[in-house]
Amino acid sequence: MFAGFMMNSWIVATMVAMVAGFVGFFVVARRSSFAAHVLTFAAFPGAAAATLLGVSELLGLVVFAGLGVVGISTLGRNDRQEVATALCLVSLLALGTLFLSMTREYSQGIYALLFGEVLGISNSQILPVAVMSTIAIGTMATCFRPLLLDSISPELAAAAGVSNRFWELQFLTVLALCIAVVLPVVGALLVFSLMVGPASAARSLTDRPLVAALLSICIALVTAWAAIALSYVSNWPVGFFVGALGVVSYVSGRVYRRSTPRPDR
Repeated sequence: MFAGFMMNSWIVATMVAMVAGFVGFFVVARRSSFAAHVLTFAAFPGAAAATLLGVSELLGLVVFAGLGVVGISTLGRNDRQEVATALCLVSLLALGTLFLSMTREYSQGIYALLFGEVLGISNSQILPVAVMSTIAIGTMATCFRPLLLDSISPELAAAAGVSNRFWELQFLTVLALCIAVVLPVVGALLVFSLMVGPASAARSLTDRPLVAALLSICIALVTAWAAIALSYVSNWPVGFFVGALGVVSYVSGRVYRRSTPRPDR
């Protein structure tokens, strides 16, 4: 399990889980699961385009995730964000289908993009993931307080001089960066599991924002590590265990919250 060929998987999965857990806290706090879903598939055609052009897959993921941010932010003005998000999803999925149809790595590329390839991480992938993970976590940590205020009460944030539009764009940008890091490891269909499951469980366990964010990271780490270990032992896909453990963590958090007496307010 800790042989040389597995070490890259453990290292990258650890970085990915930390980013997903931290950013996922804000995804849940801001009720932005749909936007996260769309940006996941915004990155999807980027990887396909990179394969078609023969350039770095990570570069394609970042560029197209950025285009998704621009699309949602630009079209989502005047309180039409859900419609804009859905339109971006449709158009980017169409582009992804077109790009994949033009490559010769169709079946292998589809599987890797949709379900990840955590056990096939190469040495060359570690440094880019480490750099982008550091940028994502550093940005969110620096912006923690104003972004939290904007997430909990946009009206109060606006009264305090916090620009809702600016922080929405800032959040979407970091979310896109997070997805670009996470997607090659767990795949487009399972990014939700690593971002939303642990963060939702953490929110159920505590009402303290900083503690919830740290708990989200810890649960995401346990999820990623357990998924790799169970996959190694059972020879089942890592993605299955990531998704299953994400659901288990969410359900466990809800059960705990329902069974724990809440103090009167």
